[in-house]
Amino acid sequence: MKQKFDIIRSRCVPLPLENVDTDQIIPARFLKATTREESFFGENLFRDWRYNPDGSENKDFVLNDPTYSGEILVAGKNFGSGSSREHAAWAIAGYGFRVVISSFFADIHKNNELNNFVLPVVVSEEFLAELFKSIKENPQMEVEVNLPEQTVTNTATGRSEKFEINGYKKYCLMNALDDIDFLLENKEKTESYEAKA
Repeated sequence: MKQKFDIIRSRCVPLPLENVDTDQIIPARFLKATTREESFFGENLFRDWRYNPDGSENKDFVLNDPTYSGEILVAGKNFGSGSSREHAAWAIAGYGFRVVISSFFADIHKNNELNNFVLPVVVSEEFLAELFKSIKENPQMEVEVNLPEQTVTNTATGRSEKFEINGYKKYCLMNALDDIDFLLENKEKTESYEAKA
């Protein structure tokens, strides 16, 4: 969903698992869907972990635990590995997450998140471990992600880290622009340049 980014302060959903791949994020059987509805993919985020084979909720999975909520998913190292399916980013956005924090993202998945207005924030392994600890101790605690300053802050400890982001993607997120919107925004400049060529 196109939504301008600035500063997001939210509670977090912890997923302290490493090597979560795109098939775990959204199983392959949902790639045949003919809809692009965010709610459809959001409802099936982590489908095989969220639901038992009979369709009932898996009460032990974090998304079904009312203790945790928020717009920020805190995930273990190597998030989004596996196939390049963009549906994984659709599912994350469709569920309502606006930020995913991890110590490492698979490159293609990271770009898919950015293209779908989900901000992937890379932090050190030490900072990630501290976040998991703070969330466990107090599920009500919040994390602040400041895109203009490119900082992420654990409000429970006051500790912050800087994160990197491509300047073009930062501009697009802050202005709620996808690649087509950006081209249209710069249409006159493009036409002026081509006229001179």
